[in-house]
Amino acid sequence: MRASVQHFSNYAHIAGTEGDYATALDVQAMFSRALLDEVMMDEYQVYLNYPRKDGRVVQIMDDKDLKKAKWTAKLEEEEVGGETAGRQTYAFHGYSKSGDVKGPLIYANYGTRDDFKHLASKGVNATGAIALVKNGGPLENQALKVKAAELAGFAGCLIYSDPADDGFKKGVVAPEGVYMPSDGVQRGSVGLTNWGIGDPLSPGYGSKGDQRITLDKANGLVGIPSLPLAWRDAKVLLQHLKGYGEKVPNKWEGGVPDVEWWTGSEKSPIVRLKNEQDEDSLHTIWNVYGRINGMEQTSKSIIIGNQRDSWAFGATDPHSGTAVMIEMARIFGDLVQRGWRPLRTIEFMSWDASAYNLIGSTEYVEHNSEALRDNAFAYLNLGAAVVGKDLHASGSPVFRKSLLHALGRVIDPSTNSTLKDLWDQSHAELKQPEGRGDHIPFQDIAGTSSLDLAFRGTQFPHHSSYDKIGLVDNFIDPDFEYHGAMGQVIALLILDMADRPIMPFDMGWYAQRLGQWVKDLEKWALKQMDGQPKGEKDAFKELKDAATLVQHNVATFEKWEMEWDREVLGNGGWEANDIGASRLAYNNKMAYFETALLDIEIGGGIPNRTQFKNVVFGPEAWSNDGAIFPAIRDSIEEGDWKAAKPIVAKTAALLRKAATILEMQ
Repeated sequence: MRASVQHFSNYAHIAGTEGDYATALDVQAMFSRALLDEVMMDEYQVYLNYPRKDGRVVQIMDDKDLKKAKWTAKLEEEEVGGETAGRQTYAFHGYSKSGDVKGPLIYANYGTRDDFKHLASKGVNATGAIALVKNGGPLENQALKVKAAELAGFAGCLIYSDPADDGFKKGVVAPEGVYMPSDGVQRGSVGLTNWGIGDPLSPGYGSKGDQRITLDKANGLVGIPSLPLAWRDAKVLLQHLKGYGEKVPNKWEGGVPDVEWWTGSEKSPIVRLKNEQDEDSLHTIWNVYGRINGMEQTSKSIIIGNQRDSWAFGATDPHSGTAVMIEMARIFGDLVQRGWRPLRTIEFMSWDASAYNLIGSTEYVEHNSEALRDNAFAYLNLGAAVVGKDLHASGSPVFRKSLLHALGRVIDPSTNSTLKDLWDQSHAELKQPEGRGDHIPFQDIAGTSSLDLAFRGTQFPHHSSYDKIGLVDNFIDPDFEYHGAMGQVIALLILDMADRPIMPFDMGWYAQRLGQWVKDLEKWALKQMDGQPKGEKDAFKELKDAATLVQHNVATFEKWEMEWDREVLGNGGWEANDIGASRLAYNNKMAYFETALLDIEIGGGIPNRTQFKNVVFGPEAWSNDGAIFPAIRDSIEEGDWKAAKPIVAKTAALLRKAATILEMQ
């Protein structure tokens, strides 16, 4: 697996570039060498933006002549060197707005909506100003920082990595350590993934070059220009704020040395932010697929997916996941050559343009939504699969039983305990689906039960040119033992999902979690609805009754598996034809349960974010977290109880519909 990481991180490969196409050809060749039954490359034509060499400028203008600059930011990272010398990617934001704006500089902490409200409460006029904010904090999503600045009236936004969060204040910086150096730049997308995923010019359908909307009608793009900065450049900007506005609260202070922290005001030095870029509304990207056909249910599939494109070299993010997926294709391809074949089809998928806005996975799902709703049983996502030693798992509760079974059979490389033992000792749990990752289109558009896995815990220079093979060799996973452990977990999950006669979905755990989620929602909603008439507060009874019906039907449904065990295993493994047909129906019903939770009628989905169809799971509008009952929560958070009531009723109806699926004749 080290060879794969080294190979794919050897050169830059932003989506849609020559380097990206080279990685697509490499993955295609590796799948072919694994002798998979089918290998193909799938092209989509999507909107992408790219930085121009001289198109990005951040300057402090001369006080007496605003046409002259007295300081210009370097912007780019130092040359990392080696065989990639001269091929580093420019520092920019994917899906940023083109523009050339000037305005007084204002520091706004982490760029949350509350931060901007605080500035307004202090009389700071943001209209036409340039915001300077820190990466991370309570709002990790760069796009939402820029959008919050836009809504507050700013003309542009600069985002830098502060050493108190991810730099020398935390430890030794790259390349001698794992933290962000003074010149390190965290690139990223400012596409509003929480509001819409995929190509913003083809919402709701696969982008094959035909149906398109115009940029001005795209819901998922910000309206002001932005750029990422190293703290080396941010330091000069912060120093020029001294004496303007007022001193910031202590919790707003960062770790940049030799800075006195002020908010700035409308009288701050004028800063120019120029972001002229190349934009292509029909740019080709390349997904790559490999397939092992199942021998019993060929049309039904277990899908393993991984992001392939990267903002820079991407040794950990995403190519720790790439290496694991390529290894899985090799191992299972070899098993097929030795005579083995799974009951259900296994598919390996390499996604392009994921870094921009989950484009490759979303366009695939939108283009194949009906087939996926009928035939995709499970989706396993591998992104930055190894960036530490602590196992993190998030996804549908149906995976709990299978996941714990796999963890009990894999040894942690550092402790010689099983991953299950460590999981229990740390009181870890399978978390609800996160609001970012290539699992989202599967879970929220196709209704495919999805799981995301990663070893986390180690800080690393995220989306910078310092995420290279040396970082992995020296700090993240020197012997690639955790890459191996992740491979073992994924392999066991694939075997469980693709080759067990009965799908190992934990329907009982889903039903239990659903009941708790409804209670949590009601408790939260009643606090938000304080002052509403009592009749309004009783509106959750229908939802609670629907959750109870799911629990009742699941309890009865799962008894059929015990009957199958007694009938078949008690008869030496012989399965009568009628029993076999019932088993396949049982598997299908489990897989269709979450698909039935999609609101797919015309105009259905989360209001104002209708691409997300799942009534139980979906991304929060203003964070990287996933939400439970997102459409209901959105309406109540906006104080619109009138809009929330029919959504509660529709959610209850879909839960009842899903419950009726779990009935065996």
